[in-house]
Amino acid sequence: MWPWEHLAVGYLLYSACSRWLWGRPPTTRGTVVVAFASLLPDLVDKPLAWVLAVLPGGRTLGHSLLVAMPLVAVAFAIGWAIDSYRGSIAFAVGHLSHLAGDVVYPLVVRGELRLGFLLWPVVPAEGGPERALPHVGELIVVFLEFLATPRGTLYLVADVLLLLAALSVWLFDGMPLLRGLFERSAPE
Repeated sequence: MWPWEHLAVGYLLYSACSRWLWGRPPTTRGTVVVAFASLLPDLVDKPLAWVLAVLPGGRTLGHSLLVAMPLVAVAFAIGWAIDSYRGSIAFAVGHLSHLAGDVVYPLVVRGELRLGFLLWPVVPAEGGPERALPHVGELIVVFLEFLATPRGTLYLVADVLLLLAALSVWLFDGMPLLRGLFERSAPE
């Protein structure tokens, strides 16, 4: 999935959780946490694989359930220690939605079910290490070629609808994050 898709899915799921669990929209802090967590696997893996070449691929350490589950457990332990689970749930929703999205994306785009990365390093990474700029260029070319197909057009429509849904829900929620910035910068 592309970063904006991870953000949109993570926010939509967290907004639904926030309303279901607490009966109100996400807070600014929860929005920041879910945004960070929904990008975290790529923020870990892509630089370590594509730039520093210390990981064998762009979906390894940060994408592994063997790392994600202890991280989520630590987030909940912190929530328990400070008697506040909103951030813990935001982290869990963001991080786990990223992993789910990376399973769904190749299934939708290429009809391939890929689950092995979820158990890295028990299941070895596919392919080899890629260098950042050439690999990103290849991804963009493949994506643009896909968009030129009928299935790609359908995907683009679905993607725009996803982004519009996330924007609509964010506006309905009172624009958390922006609201928090304006509240802090308003003169007293």
